[in-house]
Amino acid sequence: MFIINHKKIFIGISITLVVLSFLSLFVFGLKLGIDFKGGALAEVIYKTVRPTQDELSKNLEALNFGSVLLQPTGELGYIVKTRDLNDAEHSLLLKTLSQDGNNVLTEMSFNSIGPSVGLELTRKAILAVILISLAIICFIAFAFRKVSKPISSWRYGLIAIISLLHDVAIPVGLFSVLSHYYGAELDTLFVVAVLTILGLSVSDTIVIFDRIRENLRNQATIAKINFSETVGKSLEQSYVRSICTSLTVILVLLALFFFGPVSTKYFALMLTAGMFFGTYSSIFLASPLLVLVEEWQKKK
Repeated sequence: MFIINHKKIFIGISITLVVLSFLSLFVFGLKLGIDFKGGALAEVIYKTVRPTQDELSKNLEALNFGSVLLQPTGELGYIVKTRDLNDAEHSLLLKTLSQDGNNVLTEMSFNSIGPSVGLELTRKAILAVILISLAIICFIAFAFRKVSKPISSWRYGLIAIISLLHDVAIPVGLFSVLSHYYGAELDTLFVVAVLTILGLSVSDTIVIFDRIRENLRNQATIAKINFSETVGKSLEQSYVRSICTSLTVILVLLALFFFGPVSTKYFALMLTAGMFFGTYSSIFLASPLLVLVEEWQKKK
């Protein structure tokens, strides 16, 4: 019952973090990457041995082409994304990738990409978030339809969405700080990270809500329901499992952050933050909000 007894403190922490995240986003903004600004896209295949990504990244930084994204493809290839290049810069890029001609490669394609790709991606991502949110509300409302007292089933879904907004807002605020101080750029992996956070976070919240539902069913046949005690009991039965499950995922993501390629570091960091705050919101925000809503209904 510790969490429920101190629910206003934990909810206050969440509100503070979300406000700071929006403030960070407003002050620093997000630095758009090539996927959203447009640029050049090249694919090269090496004849024999593909150089390491770190080695090529250092050489490409010396060209002063700005942000250059280097992604492995297949066993011997790389996809390179840069700003728009003229013919001389294009030739210099190929020379650098071939390590001054010491490593034979074949350029499979070279195209200009426009910002319209990023705009289309943004529209689809926003639409996906809206549809996911509506689906979550409908699913939870349907699943909890037989446990409509003392909280209406649709309110469970609404609180789950509030928790999801919390889980996404804080990592995005963190990314804006990284964008300002370390040059992190918003790309397709950022969008993938946000959508992944939505999926991972809601599953944790639903697990705890489902435990609350089961305990409400059992208690309804025995005695008068004390909602806050039921939620507190459900948390005690669920929080260890939630923390352990999230911890295993976070350890893998941290390994990816510290030992993985440079191109996925911010992606791994975003997911780590999303998992951490997703677990926090499931335990310290969503369930206490249920109790707060129930207490508010009593006062009406």
